[in-house]
Amino acid sequence: MAITDWPEDQRPRERLIKHGAAILSDAELLAVFLRVGVAGKSAVDLARDMVQHFGSLNGLFGASLKDFSKLNGLGPAKYAQLQAVLELAKRSLSEELQAGVTLSSPQAVKQYLQLLLGGKAYESFAVLFLDVKNRLIACEELFRGTLTHTSVYPREIVKVALAHNAASVILAHNHPSGTPEPSTADHTLTQALKQALALIDVRVLDHFVVAGKHVYSFTEHGQL
Repeated sequence: MAITDWPEDQRPRERLIKHGAAILSDAELLAVFLRVGVAGKSAVDLARDMVQHFGSLNGLFGASLKDFSKLNGLGPAKYAQLQAVLELAKRSLSEELQAGVTLSSPQAVKQYLQLLLGGKAYESFAVLFLDVKNRLIACEELFRGTLTHTSVYPREIVKVALAHNAASVILAHNHPSGTPEPSTADHTLTQALKQALALIDVRVLDHFVVAGKHVYSFTEHGQL
């Protein structure tokens, strides 16, 4: 049955308008984005297939065009639309960080990093460079690795921090395996970077580990 044939109070778009987006499930939100389904499937059915196929929203967001297009009803047009929506969300959160909410609203930082790193199939190490008022100057993905490992060089981070005239930084990397707890190597690296950056009077405010929907904060756990 097409969504237009559903009772009005059950239709995702109408429920969103009446009650707000937060009330909708992942599949219902995707259905609003998709607008239409395919033969034999409503937009909600197709959206459920998408979440199931990719395992999670982050898996969907990080999918390549080739993998995205493997599902019937999806192709370059929908892929481009989804990437545009994600980029708009990242830019909106980036505006908040540029306004100086990095410390007053750690949730905004987490959401930004989830969009930036959560869907990647490889390990990625990024750094947020901040000014003296904790406003975002730049966010750069400095190192890429494999599914389980990436090499990070403190000297390179120091060079970029100097180039941006940063007063502080927030470190971030992802765990594609889905486990947010930092490894012993993560702790060792954090301390090495903290010491290296201290030599140029740049503070490390936090180190976040992103694993799907979960984000681990070193600062919140008293490890910085």
